[in-house]
Amino acid sequence: MKKILYFFVILFLAGNLSAQTKPSTKWFEEARFGMFIHFGPYSVLGNGEWVMNSRPITGSAYKRLQDLFNPQAFDAKEWVRIAKDAGMKYITFTSRHHDGFSNWDTKQSDWNIMNTPYGKDLIKQLADECHKQDIKLVLYYSLLDWMRSDYQYETGRTGQKSGRTEKSDWDSYIRFMKAQLTELLTNYGPIAGIWFDGHWDQTEDKNRTSPETAVDWHYAEIYDLIHRLQPECLVANNHHLPPLPGEDYQIFERDVPGENKSGFSGQEVSRLPLETCETINKSWGFSITDDDFKSPKELIQLLVRTVGTTANLLLNVGPMPNGKIQPECIERLQKMGEWMKKYGYTLYNAKQGFVSPQDWGVSTCIGKTQYIHILDNNLSTLSLNIPGFQSAKGVNFEQPVIWKKDKKTGNIVFTFKGSLDDIDSIIEVQVKQ
Repeated sequence: MKKILYFFVILFLAGNLSAQTKPSTKWFEEARFGMFIHFGPYSVLGNGEWVMNSRPITGSAYKRLQDLFNPQAFDAKEWVRIAKDAGMKYITFTSRHHDGFSNWDTKQSDWNIMNTPYGKDLIKQLADECHKQDIKLVLYYSLLDWMRSDYQYETGRTGQKSGRTEKSDWDSYIRFMKAQLTELLTNYGPIAGIWFDGHWDQTEDKNRTSPETAVDWHYAEIYDLIHRLQPECLVANNHHLPPLPGEDYQIFERDVPGENKSGFSGQEVSRLPLETCETINKSWGFSITDDDFKSPKELIQLLVRTVGTTANLLLNVGPMPNGKIQPECIERLQKMGEWMKKYGYTLYNAKQGFVSPQDWGVSTCIGKTQYIHILDNNLSTLSLNIPGFQSAKGVNFEQPVIWKKDKKTGNIVFTFKGSLDDIDSIIEVQVKQ
């Protein structure tokens, strides 16, 4: 019965949304690289953004952070500059995470940035600076809430020890979310996207495939509201499922599309634009003990592999409670930016090339030009079927590109006799179309 009901819900969603003109995803598909920012009162505790649930901390105790969260060193101009210098084209910022704290001057709840010692609207400052520096701003918005009693916490998988006893009121909670989204899409100029998270809280434990939930999220109404308020605002939902009607791109958490090493990304890869979100160390929100930072080489190769699946990489930073981005993150982003200034043209606006991702690397494609990205610098030969092959030249390594066509297979066989680049050896290939 539930599956039948879900089928009719999907039909309703499709019918309700089909008449709308879909927003353009052109900017998103050209961008290929963005910055994810997790920031809120949880940063004060230095133990990640899930600390309220994982420790656990009751809501009444957690609210003391409102008097402690005071990011006096926050500088929107600096954040945007760091992102742009890294070669990033957009920023996705946590307007509200699972602890329910709002980083803007919301009129729907007192649990917000205006009632902290800091007392200034973070989203206004960030939105103004993004518009000034011509970088897109996407707003992360948590569907679940560990604080509010009207959220249907009784059936939620998380937040069970926050101390709530009052009966939930789902209709009230839906009205609350719509009112907050209306604020975000009315008061801060053009918003490039809304990035939802938390759908999975109302699913069975470890459920990564079934669309059945304990609540009706009212997605048709919410997506319609977003597109009515800002027709060019994209909608994405980190529900770990195939996209639902009204969603404009598909998210993969901690995985390149098509992989499922994290256990979050078993869903089918759709034809929508794609995005992988990943951390620089292991944490999304600031964690004072997490020093397991990925190297610049690992991060650049992650970006290349992601674009090699026609996806964007949304790379996360978790600023410290004073509002400064960790120096270890800045150092790595600077290295990525230096690389992108030289070779970013092989990734921006690129799609997966003539071959799907392989152990040795990937290929990207822009028009008639294909780029082979060799990430295994121990490779000595490489045989590839390249339709319409005309010519090849090395982009970032000194040895000449030696190739020949195999008469039996028709493959182009590359031979490497000197040392390859330690990060990514790029071969530019011209093909007929």
